[in-house]
Amino acid sequence: MSKKIIVIDDSQTVREQVGRVLVEAGYEVIEAEDGAEGATAIRANPEAALAICDVNMPKLGGLEMLDALRADVGPVAFPVIMLTTEARPDLIERARACGAKGWMVKPFKPTMLLATVRKIAGEPS
Repeated sequence: MSKKIIVIDDSQTVREQVGRVLVEAGYEVIEAEDGAEGATAIRANPEAALAICDVNMPKLGGLEMLDALRADVGPVAFPVIMLTTEARPDLIERARACGAKGWMVKPFKPTMLLATVRKIAGEPS
């Protein structure tokens, strides 16, 4: 049985690029277009290995999604990797404070994405 990964990004192109890398590596991918859909997908799939989430999205951004999840269940135990064009230290620190387990800057290298996913999912590289 393949592990599920939730990909949350308002860009269909990014969701497809990330999804292709993950599917080729044997993962099942669930897509969400914004943080609101992402939070719903995380709540509906607690068995998923992790989520990969953009920061800047309409409706509900990635950091706000983490805040909402933390408000529901306390510190976010569900592993989330932020994948974004942002590299500001204050945003990275806020993401960590909200429970994010990793931060990657777009454009991403597929090998780095997979290495990060496997590390956070607790799998051998």
